[in-house]
Amino acid sequence: MKKSHIIGIIVIAMAIGIIMTTAGDASTYVSFGEAIELAEDGKSTKVHVVGRLKKDDKGHIVGMHYEPMKDPNYFAFTLVDTNRFEQRVVYFNPKPQDFERSEQVVITGNMQNDVFVADKILLKCPSKYTENEIQTNTAGI
Repeated sequence: MKKSHIIGIIVIAMAIGIIMTTAGDASTYVSFGEAIELAEDGKSTKVHVVGRLKKDDKGHIVGMHYEPMKDPNYFAFTLVDTNRFEQRVVYFNPKPQDFERSEQVVITGNMQNDVFVADKILLKCPSKYTENEIQTNTAGI
């Protein structure tokens, strides 16, 4: 075999190894019920959960706990998943900016001792344009 063929095979093997490593870290979207089942089975795999913040009748977030002067790296809140299951979520980092304004929250992490411990929080904030503003702006054209 030529040296170029050997080098090519090594490069391909390394590329396959990198792809397999990153694919192994990929997580799936589940509900809190499925995340609890995974934890009960002893699996500590990372999962994504999509939900909305629990709010009262006036639109205020219920169950949010963040005291930056006491511990800036402890943020807890209640999230309601797509199956309307409420779960306490703990995030050991500062509260994300505009958290209160988010429409939908995607968290990545796993269940630990009846609490979902989040590694990442992704926020879907409301659009800065509403249907009324779009109609008003296009009416003058």
